Amino acid sequence: MLRTRFDSYIMCFVARSPWNAAIVFAVLLQAGVPHLSNGAPGGKTEILPMEKAAPAAVVIEAAGTEPELRRQMRTKTGVTELESGAIRFSLAPTGSYGFIAPKQLGMALVTQSPDLMLERMSSSPGSYEIHKLADGSGLLVGFVGNEVVPQIRASERPKSVRLFLYSNPFGKATTITAVPLIKLMVDQMPRRIDSRQADGPVLLEMDLQSTANRKAPSQ
Repeated sequence: MLRTRFDSYIMCFVARSPWNAAIVFAVLLQAGVPHLSNGAPGGKTEILPMEKAAPAAVVIEAAGTEPELRRQMRTKTGVTELESGAIRFSLAPTGSYGFIAPKQLGMALVTQSPDLMLERMSSSPGSYEIHKLADGSGLLVGFVGNEVVPQIRASERPKSVRLFLYSNPFGKATTITAVPLIKLMVDQMPRRIDSRQADGPVLLEMDLQSTANRKAPSQ
């Protein structure tokens, strides 16, 4: 009975002016009225999902042989070898790594394809290593010169960096790095440093953007 009279009084108060309605609404929110303060039956406010952030570039500034540096990078990114012989990136298990031939990588990046075909073992000289992280995002592994390291670190990178990423150590490019696939803008195919050396290193020239600009492969 008292609740009914109270509700009637509130309705009359609200009907007098929009300002009164605003006051009542604010009071009800502060009081924690269930149907106003909670967005879901479970009592939790509904929050729109946020877009997953792209990973930051990973750099290992250490001396060592190529196998040693690759092991260090895999440990740092938390990946292990693929179990299957060949699989698409979107279907590969998270926390794994594989390889992709230079031509296939170039075609996928130039055409901005959202998916890549990975191999457990490198079947082509100059293949690039791809890491699929625990959150499903991808990193492209290669070697760069020490002079660009400050530019590609996430906290120091400008809007865009022209990056020369080698498939294997070459000349002064001895620092292993892993850059996020969805931040790469490529306008040319990878090329061998020495066309007469079929098994030599491959160079991929590209722009490393500060924000994602490619579609991530569907999971």
